[in-house]
Amino acid sequence: MYLELFKLQELPFRLSPDPQFLYLSKQHARAKAYMESTIWFTDGFVVITGEIGAGKTTLIETFLRELQPDVVVAQINQTQLSPTAFLQTVLVQFGFSPFEMRKPEVLATINQFLMEQHASGRKVLLIVDEAQNLSNRVLEEIRMLSGVETTKEKALRIILAGQPELNDKLDSPDLTQLTQRVRLRFHLTALTRAETAAYIDHRLEVAGSQGRRIFAEDLYPSIYQYTGGVPRLINTLCDTCLMAAFGSDRDTVGREEFDAAIRELQWVEYTSRTNRLHVQNLEPRVPPTASGSHPVGRILLAHEGRTVIERELHPGRLIIGRTPDNDLQIDSKFISRHHCQIVTKPDSCLIEDLNSTNGIYVHSKRVRRHNLNDGDVVQVGQHELMYIDERAPRARHAADPQDTEVVEKL
Repeated sequence: MYLELFKLQELPFRLSPDPQFLYLSKQHARAKAYMESTIWFTDGFVVITGEIGAGKTTLIETFLRELQPDVVVAQINQTQLSPTAFLQTVLVQFGFSPFEMRKPEVLATINQFLMEQHASGRKVLLIVDEAQNLSNRVLEEIRMLSGVETTKEKALRIILAGQPELNDKLDSPDLTQLTQRVRLRFHLTALTRAETAAYIDHRLEVAGSQGRRIFAEDLYPSIYQYTGGVPRLINTLCDTCLMAAFGSDRDTVGREEFDAAIRELQWVEYTSRTNRLHVQNLEPRVPPTASGSHPVGRILLAHEGRTVIERELHPGRLIIGRTPDNDLQIDSKFISRHHCQIVTKPDSCLIEDLNSTNGIYVHSKRVRRHNLNDGDVVQVGQHELMYIDERAPRARHAADPQDTEVVEKL
């Protein structure tokens, strides 16, 4: 391989989840802190979500490596199981051979084991990765397990990790009781442009670069442009770049090697693959008060500083979300199925969060609802929504605090 050419001790961009190479961005550090909180607080689940390749599994492996000896762990990665098979898998993790047991015996064994561990001063932790694949019946079994408790605390700590679909599943009416037990929920987003560069340098340093510049500095923005800051995609592209340089017997990666890697992978820019924007030409859910009436206002939807959609607002309701049944569809991983709504009346316009995962933000504060004023900008996922009032001209002003309902901090 290319290790000798680049004077490296290890492969820097392997896809396997090696805790040694973990780069703790602000997002990853916060998610790790939430995981660590399960050891000290037992009053509810912790849910960590993120896109494929965001680094969830590496984060879990790092967290597990740092646990104290008094923590007993059951780690489940295979999640397409029946309820009984799932419970049996939990017992296997605890060192039992339960495959001849019926479900009542399995449950009794788990309960007894939890009580014994608590009496011995040990903490028991259940981590379920790829939890988005769990059926509602299995999730209900997990909820029941979380109810095993002593007179003072729960006997089992639980972390659920998975792709964003896990949030959609938890928000379903069938799982209300489980969702009420979720203490912390965090979505692991991709790295920023600056973090992407730091991530690459970090992995090269761990692999033995000793501060040598292997990638040309002007390539870092291009790497972000094609990977969107997703760690797994960064690894794939950077490894392919190193292979291209190795094939040309060069000990640095320049534009020529980068272009060769992009051609080999047949990639286009990340935003072209994941942030496709669609507008549905649907009628407002409440029709205008008068045919041909003038719009009350307009919204401009922008992404990365560029306006991509402009819509008039008439009295009625406009739903914004990821799926095609919305009035305005934004096909982006940061947008929930039904993310928010704009309710327009002849004399006012209100934007309201529809219990989305990532929320809506005004002046950097997450809000539930906000009365829109001329010139207001609302952050929706990675997009910005600007409101323009089309009624009688008036001076733009800051939002009255009474017009905004802020989401309470955890």
